[in-house]
Amino acid sequence: MNLAVIPARGGSKRIPRKNIKQFAGKPMIAWSIEAAIESGRFDRLIVSTDDEEIADIARQSGADVPFLRPAELSDDYATTSDVIRHAISWLAENGTMPERVCCIYATAPLLRASDIARGFDLLEERGADFVFSATSYAFPVQRAIRLTPEGRVEMLMPEQFSTRSQDLDELYHDAGQFYWGRSEAWLSNKPVFSSIATPLILPRYRVQDIDTPDDWLRAELMFKALHESDVISPQA
Repeated sequence: MNLAVIPARGGSKRIPRKNIKQFAGKPMIAWSIEAAIESGRFDRLIVSTDDEEIADIARQSGADVPFLRPAELSDDYATTSDVIRHAISWLAENGTMPERVCCIYATAPLLRASDIARGFDLLEERGADFVFSATSYAFPVQRAIRLTPEGRVEMLMPEQFSTRSQDLDELYHDAGQFYWGRSEAWLSNKPVFSSIATPLILPRYRVQDIDTPDDWLRAELMFKALHESDVISPQA
């Protein structure tokens, strides 16, 4: 059994009610639910939330909400892994133990159904414990600088000052869209970002974290550009 779990708590602070705020004509979470359904890779799709309004909108969008998340998993300190383990354990206690579980973030409107499907295929082909979406940094992080208390700058890696950009390793970061994993890996709290995981590399123009109002505006502009251009079809 393949299970999709979309975590969506009600207490977002920087963008209030972010998970169900209207984005391109739909509640934000609806885009993730639609992508999960269109991927054709799930036997069951649930939303893990502590919020009745989010639960109602999730159900209207095609997801199942079989429980409300307990308060101890709904504060600022609960991790994504905590929430996924709770969902797996709840299903196991109620008669269904999934083999593979995909965590899909509720705030990923640029997510494509085909990427979810490709992630599943990689999980099986590579025999990995996890597969997650990733993308490359636009600028070599080895050349990063930071401000000092005196308002000056210093390099994080001064030893790389004279290294040509083309000689530096390309580095990547989590794209914040989805995380396929085997149930035993989730339940044993294995680290996602380790040698047991395989990344699905996405182009940078399809990746945007949405944590601030500026992020939201940028994501809307990216979404509009992608869906009005010939670069990709809406859920190709």
